[in-house]
Amino acid sequence: MGDTLKIVLYIIWTLFAAAAAAACIHALRKTQAQERRIEGWPKVEATVTGSRTGWTSGVGNATPSLRYRPTYQFTGPQGVLYVGESEITQVRRPVPGSVLEVAYNPADPGQSFQVDYPSKQVLGCLAPFFAVFAVVSFWFIGVFPVG
Repeated sequence: MGDTLKIVLYIIWTLFAAAAAAACIHALRKTQAQERRIEGWPKVEATVTGSRTGWTSGVGNATPSLRYRPTYQFTGPQGVLYVGESEITQVRRPVPGSVLEVAYNPADPGQSFQVDYPSKQVLGCLAPFFAVFAVVSFWFIGVFPVG
């Protein structure tokens, strides 16, 4: 019975590790695809006009916290004024009148993104965390008393 339980635990560990790796890879690829897409887009300085307030999910033991998404406006081609909202949240409320760098789609200037390249930071934080967690949990299954 003890060996069967350990086999089940190893199977669950394998599925969890595979799902965590797949989720990290998917998030990284999505972020890198956006980075590549906006790489060739024109960049302009946008003026912060305010912010939209929201809460983090507070997953696990994390306490939900208030986050802010800056809203901004910029002048596109032919002097047309465009507005947008950043997909990047901030801990502090952005100051109206401050400046953000924004890349906009030349074919559709209404589509814009705040210029930020977080993929290397994401990979740098997530990969070591999941590697250590996988090793520790694998070790724990090996020493888990089942008899």
